[in-house]
Amino acid sequence: MGIHQYIQSLSNLETLVRAPGIFKYQKHSVAEHSFKVAQIAQFLGDVEENSGQTINWQSLYEKALNHDYNERFIGDIKTPVKYATPKLRAMLADVEDSLSESFVNTEIPSEFRAAYRRRLSEGKDSTLEGKILSVADKIDLLYESFGEIQKGNPELTYEEIYKESLTTIVKFQSMASVQYFLNEVLPDLLREKFTDQAKLEEITRHIIS
Repeated sequence: MGIHQYIQSLSNLETLVRAPGIFKYQKHSVAEHSFKVAQIAQFLGDVEENSGQTINWQSLYEKALNHDYNERFIGDIKTPVKYATPKLRAMLADVEDSLSESFVNTEIPSEFRAAYRRRLSEGKDSTLEGKILSVADKIDLLYESFGEIQKGNPELTYEEIYKESLTTIVKFQSMASVQYFLNEVLPDLLREKFTDQAKLEEITRHIIS
């Protein structure tokens, strides 16, 4: 028992491939995703802070870095499956919570358990930091799907992932950081050269409007 087990377990996130079972030109691991989400959340936090909001940076970094750690227990389940029914999503969340609690109690020294219970709990909550995490997570997913679309991946799943990601981001459009992303970042993405550019632009306009 000890923090050694936690540090060693981080390597497991490097071997967990996102979007399993779908053909992809570029693979992304859960570890890579967590790093990118933390970077994106950091920028979104900057935008919010510049707009006058107060950011709890410790909370934001903890939420972003750890938001998918529990996938080491059950893997990265496809989004359509994970969210097929509220009951299934709740059951998977219960399994994650149970395995996470067992891991903390077994492997984390007692003096650090409260901190790791907090870090490994669901980060997408109603706080500003939780909302930033929700947006950052979907921005990275949008970029992953766009990367496959840009490379000409024939899997229609990536178009659906792009739609779902952008639809979720737009739900947070009252946030200054989301307005910045929609007005300044997304147009630059759509100016990249790729097949079916007009189609994706139309999909984007429809979702945003």
